Amino acid sequence: MRERSLADRFRDAWDGIRDAVCTQSNMRRHLAAAVLVLAAGAFFRVGARGFIYLLLAISLVLICEIINTAIEATVDHLVQEFHPAARRAKHLAAGAVLVAAINAVLVGGLVFYDPLIRLLDRLGRQ
Repeated sequence: MRERSLADRFRDAWDGIRDAVCTQSNMRRHLAAAVLVLAAGAFFRVGARGFIYLLLAISLVLICEIINTAIEATVDHLVQEFHPAARRAKHLAAGAVLVAAINAVLVGGLVFYDPLIRLLDRLGRQ
């Protein structure tokens, strides 16, 4: 078997991302939330450091969602009937997504706290 080229490997990776986006409603929800959060970051001018924090938090959620999708697909392929270990694997993968999402909300709260307070202060003075 020949070694696959770097271009082939990148194409496979993009196919995986496309599959997750096209087949997983939660992935689409995470992407929509990411677009809104990044737009809010631009609106509030959170700065380079704020954008880095947001991008890292967003990336972690998307990575966990892709891994969760891969685990679910593998388990569904290998296990035809209920098995406690299959259920556990799926729940653990979903738990990782939840932890990443909670982290993203906390990071967003920290990044947007001061800009939101400033906005509310300006609105209160009017």
